[in-house]
Amino acid sequence: MNLIRSLVHLLFMGVTVVPWALAVIIASPFVSSTRLYWMCAGWLRVAVWGGRWILGIRNHVIGYENLPVGTRDPAVLLVKHQSTWETFAMPTLMPHPLAYVFKKELLYVPFFGWAMSRLDMIHIDRSKRAQAFNKVVQQGQRLLDQGTWVIMFPEGTRIPRGEQGTYKTGGTRLAVATGAPVIPIAVTSAKCWPRKALIKRPGVVDFSIGQPIPSQGREADELMREVEAWIEAEMRRLDPEAYAGR
Repeated sequence: MNLIRSLVHLLFMGVTVVPWALAVIIASPFVSSTRLYWMCAGWLRVAVWGGRWILGIRNHVIGYENLPVGTRDPAVLLVKHQSTWETFAMPTLMPHPLAYVFKKELLYVPFFGWAMSRLDMIHIDRSKRAQAFNKVVQQGQRLLDQGTWVIMFPEGTRIPRGEQGTYKTGGTRLAVATGAPVIPIAVTSAKCWPRKALIKRPGVVDFSIGQPIPSQGREADELMREVEAWIEAEMRRLDPEAYAGR
């Protein structure tokens, strides 16, 4: 049954993304970047809605009170990365537009990537590390100034359930350079949507939003160690079964 549900949801996303992406591409010369963002977030809401009713995956969020409340208050969101689910769900859960930092190769994915290319986000060439980080800081500062929150996955890739990746300092370097606070977020998506898995399982995905951590006057390495310690401790609290014996 889970296999059938997973295939139906995959087909559902494929069928809905094509007209949505075409609408975004056609509308892009005529609407603001913010309006275009919320158009794309609309499709993500459809995908997450499908995940709830087809796959049986529900989101449970705690810590909303830790998010900045001003319309222009900046934030760099650093999120545990276990599956595709949180990349879809985060824009539907956050009250501000989000700008992902992602590798430029994703822009070539048919329809989905073509629509992403119309959004005001930060796509980088990983082969040019120094130039890539300079671009992150320049674009990140502009986006933060206009009230868009920057979101990054510090482990850089999806990590299997119960495991811990290497936390890279790109997100905290951006926060220190711009003075924006860091918001750590723990996510247990692999309980339902394992990394690179075709078959998804019904259940609850927990999103735990930590308190903002000031970046001013901090060192990026030290700040990332604090972020890592909070996220990994929270992951063990939210999903103790996955970390048993580790």
